[in-house]
Amino acid sequence: MQTVDEFYKLRDTEDFFNFFGLEFDQKLINIKRFHMMKEYGTLIKKGLDSISDENKLLEFLKFSLLRVYGDYKTGHAPSAADVWNMYETGKLEGCSSCGTATTGITQGGSCGC
Repeated sequence: MQTVDEFYKLRDTEDFFNFFGLEFDQKLINIKRFHMMKEYGTLIKKGLDSISDENKLLEFLKFSLLRVYGDYKTGHAPSAADVWNMYETGKLEGCSSCGTATTGITQGGSCGC
């Protein structure tokens, strides 16, 4: 079982995916590595400060990585607030491009969110 201490030792983008046992497209990682990790860092700041349960924190870290990767894979990147709200509610409510505000969709939309 992984620990937060082990997570903090990760350095390469691939290490994060391997840590959580997630598949990834190496070609996409090679092209978008910096941008993905920058966005990932932005997304996880709030969770690192506010989630004290280690298992929930690891779940949030994995969810955030999946979200960033999925967004770059489909060409859309939501704000940190969007991702935090989705994690908090447990619902994928769509992004600002296809969410309820513009289309009435409550479970993602055409952008792949």
